[in-house]
Amino acid sequence: MNNTDSTRKIKTYFLFFYIWRNICQTLTRAPAGPLYRVVGSPLYISCNVSGFVSESLQKEFEFRIVKPAKPDFEINIISTRDQSFSYAMYLSRVNNKNIIVNRLSPNSVLFEIKSLQKDDEGEYECTVINVESVYMGTYSAKTTVKVIDNSLSVSSHDATTMSYNEGDALTLTCQASSNTIQHTHLSFAWYLRRDGEDSAEIISLDRDFTLSAGQGFERRYQDGLIRLDKTEEATYWLKVAQLQLSDHGRIYCQAQEWIQDPDRSWYCITHKSGAEIAVVPDTSSLVVRISAQQSVLHEGQELSLSCNIDTEKLKERFFSVAWLRENVELAQIGPTGILSVGSEYSGREKVGELKAARTGDRDYRLTLQPVRTEDQGEYICRAWPQERGQDGAFTRGAAQDSSSQLVTISVTESGISVNMKGSLSVNEGDRLKLICQVDGVKGQLSVTWQHKPASTSTAQFTNVISLSQEGVMEKEGEFKSRKVTAARPSPGSFTLELDEVTPSDSGVYQCTVSEWKTSSKTSSHSQTAAVTVMSTVKVSLKSRNTRVTIGENVELMCQVRGPQMPVTVTWSLQRDATTLDNILTMYYDGSISWSGDQRRYQLKVENQKMQVMHYLLINGATLREAGSYQCSVSVFLHNVHKKLPPSNLLAVVVQRPVSKLALTSPANLKASISTDIELKCSVAKKSSASSRYAVTWKFQHQAENKVIVSSDKDAVVTFGPQLDLRLRQRISTRNSQGPSFALLIRQAEVSENGSYTCEVAEWLQDPNGVWYQLSSTNRTTLVTLIEPEKNLSIEMDELELNVSRDFTIPCSIKTQSSGESEFQVTWFWKKEKESRQRPIFTSYRNCTLQDRSEKDYQLRFYRPLPNLFNLTVLRPVPENSGLYFCEVEEWLPSLSHGWRKVAVEKSKYLAVNVYSDDTWMWILAALLVCLLLVILVLMLKMCWPKISGGKKPVPSLWTEQLPLDNKPSAED
Repeated sequence: MNNTDSTRKIKTYFLFFYIWRNICQTLTRAPAGPLYRVVGSPLYISCNVSGFVSESLQKEFEFRIVKPAKPDFEINIISTRDQSFSYAMYLSRVNNKNIIVNRLSPNSVLFEIKSLQKDDEGEYECTVINVESVYMGTYSAKTTVKVIDNSLSVSSHDATTMSYNEGDALTLTCQASSNTIQHTHLSFAWYLRRDGEDSAEIISLDRDFTLSAGQGFERRYQDGLIRLDKTEEATYWLKVAQLQLSDHGRIYCQAQEWIQDPDRSWYCITHKSGAEIAVVPDTSSLVVRISAQQSVLHEGQELSLSCNIDTEKLKERFFSVAWLRENVELAQIGPTGILSVGSEYSGREKVGELKAARTGDRDYRLTLQPVRTEDQGEYICRAWPQERGQDGAFTRGAAQDSSSQLVTISVTESGISVNMKGSLSVNEGDRLKLICQVDGVKGQLSVTWQHKPASTSTAQFTNVISLSQEGVMEKEGEFKSRKVTAARPSPGSFTLELDEVTPSDSGVYQCTVSEWKTSSKTSSHSQTAAVTVMSTVKVSLKSRNTRVTIGENVELMCQVRGPQMPVTVTWSLQRDATTLDNILTMYYDGSISWSGDQRRYQLKVENQKMQVMHYLLINGATLREAGSYQCSVSVFLHNVHKKLPPSNLLAVVVQRPVSKLALTSPANLKASISTDIELKCSVAKKSSASSRYAVTWKFQHQAENKVIVSSDKDAVVTFGPQLDLRLRQRISTRNSQGPSFALLIRQAEVSENGSYTCEVAEWLQDPNGVWYQLSSTNRTTLVTLIEPEKNLSIEMDELELNVSRDFTIPCSIKTQSSGESEFQVTWFWKKEKESRQRPIFTSYRNCTLQDRSEKDYQLRFYRPLPNLFNLTVLRPVPENSGLYFCEVEEWLPSLSHGWRKVAVEKSKYLAVNVYSDDTWMWILAALLVCLLLVILVLMLKMCWPKISGGKKPVPSLWTEQLPLDNKPSAED
């Protein structure tokens, strides 16, 4: 074996493995959620699996639930193979058959909860048991179920029993409303329950707000005699203009609440009925009789039906009379004698087969010739009075029916018979050809082809085309614009050919052959055939994943099932509720046309057995590609494009990724008033290295909450609308690497105490380069501003001065600030018993001096030291007495805001008493007098012993205690 053969075998093996892997991959499906269901209602969840090697082998399924309260705990509900599978909380309901699993096929089951409980809400998981040796694919599917309360309310407030005369008007009301939070639709209907019969629908309003009448009430609805009106939000009215005897019974209302599931199908989640109202008729005095000239006829003879009415004051009143067979109206004569014919008999009236007229005051006659076998049955006459108003309009009264008249029609021995093939199938777009074979032809023949749609059970035959005995062809009704022909290719054969049939052409076709003698029709024979138009191509749209994150890929599959034929596929996108925009079109010849810039889309086509898969690939989905997608297919047949019904709408949800943004910032910040503060907010974790950020700073203080400043992703800064100009001048922002965001407030004031929130929104770029925002996050810092410690003090050596001459008021400053400080000093004066303080002199920090005294002060300022300021009052007068002090402002330079005041301090009071010169002389005189008095007192004390004489002499302070050397006396 050479290398080429080995390589070929290896490639073949891998090709086989790839095909096997893609075709045989196991896939388990369950309805897309969430499904909203009402407490007490049933829940159905279908689960099917495909891709097993043995499709016919019965698969085993298990159902579990995860409840919102315990998201990490799975609860077993039921299993198709293990009866002990259920947990205790569901075991009793499984044993009581309240929870069951119905098998639909070997690969499909239907899980059912017959009566939902509130606790049944959660995420249901269907798991299929793999019995094969290989695991490949998905073996479970999940459906989220939301259980909501029943908020549907239905009530009626009419009387429980109502008596009426035939022809009376009836009005009933019913209230129906729902408070369901989810988007739901209500349908509403009125029903009549006759004794011993099932309820019959009178009239209904479906969930799409379409009115329709029930069986047996259609004609009265079309005539405007039965109405359903809705007023306000929840009031429904039933209005019957003219009650009939057949209306007796019990009437009630019923409302149904519908919700649209994620697969876009509608589901009735609950229904309620109102109270029943008994309607009891009172027979009318109008008498109606019917009679037939001959009740047993042969085909081709004349049927004559007479109708006779009798009532009081007959000649003074107006009446309408109608003939009915099997509740189908043949003809009606109005109050003025005008004839109107029912739709089913209008064709026979045109050709003169049906005639009706008033023959007397109370007599009316209907003739039908030639009669056909299908004309036999029970006939009745119906009459009702007509009241003529002043404007000439008639008002219909209560109708009264006659007894029934049986008419039997037997087949004449005409010798002809009609045969058609009983059923026929034809593909959509093809030509329908019907052959009506006639045997025993003797005279002239005509044919009429009729059609009755299969869409509704109450449909009637309508004429398609006719071919007269002279060979004249006449199209009728909606077929006038169609390609339809009637022919007689041979004496005993009639054909109908209808081109390009559609599914609406399905139904019953009737061939009626009439035999003529001279100008009279002698007999008619009919035969029917059922025709089914097969829709050759069916289109559906699906995807494995319709909920993606921006940047992920989406694959949509347009499945075209049916025979292989040239098709043109158009992909459309509906971004809102109304507009459906075309994306691209791939024509049957392989050419593609694009609508605008659709660079994110790619196409792929796979031909499979009995179907073709058209793939639309969305590479790197963005928000622009979100919406509801639809594929439309047109078939190229007979050189004409035949457009087929479009596929279902499939919603593709493109989500923004979950933000990983995390911030750090200090929880508290303390600072002094009048200082600069800086608040920082840093990104600790980010979603992408290329992220951009929009930052908003907010301030909250007590009830005040405002935006200070914000910057968008492009760093464009915008101040908050509530921010005043003064604060704007003191605020700035700064961004740095990290990234980190800072808010700077200069000269913070006490009113700026509070909480500062840094709110950051992260922005990312989608594959188209368009920026989109993720959810924001924030951090808050509590800022507390306190009074600064006093770094400034003023010393004063003396606190009181008594002067009559010049005195100095010193201001000695001590500060802990740097040597860059500058001071502004102002001296004040006030009287002791006054509160008013008067500035007398200021030394500004720029060395400017200002004398601010009000009186004639003579002042001298000097600054011997940088921190010592002296103010001397020259030649003071007593009026200058009082309290003096100085006030010092300390200023420091700030690069961001120039010079700023950092402290203000006042000195103690210096009490100054100023005396005049005369006052000092008197004070000195007083002091001298006092001194002389003191000396006098001392001298008196020294001389007091000599004057007293009786006491022992005391040694003198002025002489020594030694004898003196006296001169000799004369005696010596």
